[in-house]
Amino acid sequence: MVIAAVTGFPLIFAVVMSVSNVKVGGGGFDFSGLTLDNFEIVFKSEKWRYALAFTTFYTVVTVLAELVLGVLIALVVERLGASRGWMLGLLLIPWSLITVISATLWRYVYAAGYGVASWALTLVGFDDPVILGNSTSAIAALMVADVWKTTPFVAIIALAGLVSIPKELYEAAEVDGSSGWRTFWSITLPLIRSALLTAVLFRVLQAFGLFDLPFVLTGGGPGSSTTSLAMLGYNTMFTNLRFGPGAAIAVSTALIVTLGCLAFTRVFRAQVGSREG
Repeated sequence: MVIAAVTGFPLIFAVVMSVSNVKVGGGGFDFSGLTLDNFEIVFKSEKWRYALAFTTFYTVVTVLAELVLGVLIALVVERLGASRGWMLGLLLIPWSLITVISATLWRYVYAAGYGVASWALTLVGFDDPVILGNSTSAIAALMVADVWKTTPFVAIIALAGLVSIPKELYEAAEVDGSSGWRTFWSITLPLIRSALLTAVLFRVLQAFGLFDLPFVLTGGGPGSSTTSLAMLGYNTMFTNLRFGPGAAIAVSTALIVTLGCLAFTRVFRAQVGSREG
């Protein structure tokens, strides 16, 4: 009951705020009637359209990269013997770091003049690279930091799926003369598909709610090139004090994520069902 109240009340309050004329005074919020103007303001905003495009692009690229790297790491770790525990411990270090701390560390890595990344780029011919001062490189830097932190999460879930596969299946494939690549596509990948779906859904939810990493690492800049939907909603509500449009951004983002996850799950189940049939 307490969990339902803590979770449900903010959601309901955000929805009510998004369809209301909201004013803020000395006595708090003043709701003066229902309206859809907040959503109209949001959907007509160039900033919202860019934030949506950036957040979607960011989510697709980072989740795909983490999925590929996570599976590769899981395949390597699964074949380790006594050192598997140590490797799992090392994998957990980036994931266990608080995102604010991780972002601060990456700011030092990308810093112009003395950052490790800037120094490495200078060695290969770039003159005084300012990684976080250029839109393209800032987006790429943001993605690298995210992939570094959250790939271990995908790897651990993929590893859990790998260790549950019966060894007899691999022995039978070896007897049949199946190559390693064919065994992976025919046995390994189909049997860890459910685990990967879980990892993808969690990562999509996290990536689409991107806030703390760009807030600390790039501040949404340069300009608004790394401003996510969550950052846009935050700035709209707490910087510009436009609580109605800010709530509309939050509600529309939640709806987009929910519909996207439902569509992805449905397509995934349809593919699995067709293969099983």
